[in-house]
Amino acid sequence: MNDKPIDRRTFLSYLGTGAAALAAASAGLGSLEGKASAATGTADHLFGFKTNRVTGFFEPISPSKEDELILPPGYRYDVVAAMDDVINAAGERFGDGADYNAFFPIDGSNEHGLLVTNHEYTSIFSIGPVKDGKMTPEQVKKNLQYLGMSVIEVRRGSDGAWRMDTTSRYARRIDGFTSFELTGPAAGTSAVGGARTVQGTFANCSGGVTLWNTVLSCEENFEDTAKASNLPLEHYGWVVEIDPFDASYRKKHTALGRFNHENTAMGLANDGRVVVYMGDDKKDACVYKFISKGKYNPALGRRNSALLEDGTLYVANLKSGKWVPVTIENVRKALEGKPEELKKWNHQGDVVTNCHEAARLVGGTPTDRPEDIEISPFDNTVFICHTNNDSHGNIHGHITRIFEADNDLGALEFDFEIFAAGGRQSGFSSPDNLAFDSNGNLWVVTDISSSSQNKGVHKTFMNNGLFVIPTHGPSKGVALQFASGPVECELTGPFFTPDERTLFLSVQHPGEETKDLANPTSRWPHRPGDAKARAGVVAITGFRFGG
Repeated sequence: MNDKPIDRRTFLSYLGTGAAALAAASAGLGSLEGKASAATGTADHLFGFKTNRVTGFFEPISPSKEDELILPPGYRYDVVAAMDDVINAAGERFGDGADYNAFFPIDGSNEHGLLVTNHEYTSIFSIGPVKDGKMTPEQVKKNLQYLGMSVIEVRRGSDGAWRMDTTSRYARRIDGFTSFELTGPAAGTSAVGGARTVQGTFANCSGGVTLWNTVLSCEENFEDTAKASNLPLEHYGWVVEIDPFDASYRKKHTALGRFNHENTAMGLANDGRVVVYMGDDKKDACVYKFISKGKYNPALGRRNSALLEDGTLYVANLKSGKWVPVTIENVRKALEGKPEELKKWNHQGDVVTNCHEAARLVGGTPTDRPEDIEISPFDNTVFICHTNNDSHGNIHGHITRIFEADNDLGALEFDFEIFAAGGRQSGFSSPDNLAFDSNGNLWVVTDISSSSQNKGVHKTFMNNGLFVIPTHGPSKGVALQFASGPVECELTGPFFTPDERTLFLSVQHPGEETKDLANPTSRWPHRPGDAKARAGVVAITGFRFGG
């Protein structure tokens, strides 16, 4: 953010507040901290509560280089779980590289539930230094064990602090050794070596929650781990589905395509079909959506998962504003007159397994690292973080907003705009994960690479942070910084409890540039006597409400 001070009237207007709050602010009535105004109208709460409460105000912070998670005055965080913390009676431990989070209430509670966390990759703090770029057999084993996902049970105590319940019957690890069922067009085909079950999940980046209350987890940069572990590459790079409350339920859905998945965003077409948006997080990669053949039926519960096994995968062509089917028919049509190249493409299993190549063949537009995608719950517009692409000169990235034709997520035509651009003018760089609050504000975490933080054109941004950007009103697109992370970390996986009184947030890879364990560049979370940095999940509280 820039150093220009922000006055109270401007600050309140940024968050879309009513005229009464603006009048009170300009008259100097009351303190800014803790004040909130009801949003205009009485629309249902984003998370299902019939109320017009909005996320409480905060005093924006400045960028920081400190080795600490810094929040606005009046807010606090509890470290709920960090790398190597025991999570259950069996002695299983929380993994490394904490990323996506999803909270599932138990008995409808906002203060007791299951928290699902992805583990994207390991660090020197979990597997030790890797010599000459090659892991030892023991490191290969540890690497697979530290990756995947954790399911933990969490509670907020009478003192207001969130803690993990290690006696939980649900708590468990899902890692690189856990078996998964393949579903969809590639299952059992030559494209995946005939496999119908595969070993493990890893490189789990972001994800999403389904309409039937399961978690979709995305395998992103899987290649190095698969090669080091001597595992088939084609068994990874898929969207994984688990049920937090049922350890036996584990699937990989091949109909959603195989690429460097960042996350999923699920919604419904106007006719009731399920739509899943996805980004491929690498340079010059595409934006996708999947539309199911069948329609969603709430009465079927988890059996709706079958909708993710049969449908059409589309890729965005930004020049024409059309969603192009990524199908065997379109791929073979694109390769007419090229018999040698056609040999690779025999069925839809080949297409979804080699999705990045297939998407480009049918006309998908290469973009600048499309990462997290979220559907606005207010108007069905679709927000996409394009993190950056230095080969295009897009150093700071941007957030794209897609407008589907007729406001229908099932439409095959769209328009788009650049909603917000990273850079000095906005105060943020390299947007990554997204979340909405009930006032329509977009919460955005950033992903400046550790090697670039506090250097060159990234100096003014300092450590990675969490920002709030209104999506409507006179100050649409203006970023306010809510949090600054420890040294060399990303802040990832923002996820609110249903009442929005708690925000779960991951602190990923603090001290990532550490080369010598005796001299770590970060020691977050600064536990007494601990010489390590530990990736982990925090629960942020202090949100206040009005109206």
